[in-house]
Amino acid sequence: MAHFAETTFTDPARIRNFCIIAHIDHGKSTLADRMLQITGVVNQREMRDQYLDRMDIERERGITIKAQNVRIPWVPKTGACAGQEIVMHLIDTPGHVDFTYEVSRALEACEGAVLLVDAAQGIEAQTLANLYMAIDKDLEIIPVLNKIDLPAAEPERYAREIAQIIGCDPSDVIQVSAKSGIGVEELMDVIAEKVPAPTGSSSDPTRALIFDSVYDIYRGVVTYIRVMDGEIRPRTKIRMMSTGAVHELLEVGVISPEPKPTDGLGAGEVGYLITGVKDVRQSKVGDTVTTFKDGAEEPLAGYEEPKPMVYSGLYPIDASDYPDLRDALDKLQLNDAALTYEPETSVALGFGFRCGFLGLLHMEITRDRLQREFGLDLISTTPNVHYRVVTEDGT
Repeated sequence: MAHFAETTFTDPARIRNFCIIAHIDHGKSTLADRMLQITGVVNQREMRDQYLDRMDIERERGITIKAQNVRIPWVPKTGACAGQEIVMHLIDTPGHVDFTYEVSRALEACEGAVLLVDAAQGIEAQTLANLYMAIDKDLEIIPVLNKIDLPAAEPERYAREIAQIIGCDPSDVIQVSAKSGIGVEELMDVIAEKVPAPTGSSSDPTRALIFDSVYDIYRGVVTYIRVMDGEIRPRTKIRMMSTGAVHELLEVGVISPEPKPTDGLGAGEVGYLITGVKDVRQSKVGDTVTTFKDGAEEPLAGYEEPKPMVYSGLYPIDASDYPDLRDALDKLQLNDAALTYEPETSVALGFGFRCGFLGLLHMEITRDRLQREFGLDLISTTPNVHYRVVTEDGT
């Protein structure tokens, strides 16, 4: 059954782009599941827990590694937007500190953030780190207490705690249970009312920010974008502003929650593009896409490059797998922009790569993905951390 969110070129006044930020295990993916169910984009038969978590590793460990975006329809029953057809773009982000870079990219594509706090645990370190990032980007923060139906929940106490930190009234903190669905519809109405609509004009030169990309064996690079100004349509030529590369667009579409081709994307909308390019270096996260003809002059502000915290060497067990490892790292870096690597050789292990990661979990997940998704047998060296020591006399 088609719904109104599947047609694009929506009036920006009816669009709400938001993400869910929280500490690990506070219920982000469960809340996203309920939103998909309530809006009816996933029918009961296809529904499963952690619906947006696409990777086996995410499902096994019960954690989110990749931020996922989805476009959903909503008609609020209360508030200022009651009765209007609102199109929402939800981005479900990871909670673990090793995947902060994913969160920072999701925030660039949004105007609002749902701050989710466990009513039995209260605010934790990673919640604060993500909250300060969101405040830094001037996003509208919607505070929410989750798991209020747990026996150990203390909603009043933690509502006061959240209110102090973000400077709102404790009564403004919305109380929900993502598992049972209590309060989720009211939360959707509040998002429709409070999250600002995107600003941007469809008559300006086209500018779209690449916030993520994946590699598909059959279709090449699939690039996820947020259109800031102008519009993007299939069969037109586009230019990547950092590399100057020009491609023809084969397909433009939205994720709702499966990819659906559309007639194009207008200002304020989030979706994907396919150019059929197989070279993974052509689509850099943080780059600006514009049209080849009458394109924009100034690119959008991209992202700060991530700084690796932990280094480890990765070597193929069979030396002849070295070119395959290089290709695999190229493709994985497209999907995980926080990964850095450079070739190195070892007397004992032969040719391999010295890789930089944001933390030990990031390192473990990366090695797992290389082994599963690309079928490589790898040896990794002991992780180490670089220190720079400055003595008292300044050397």
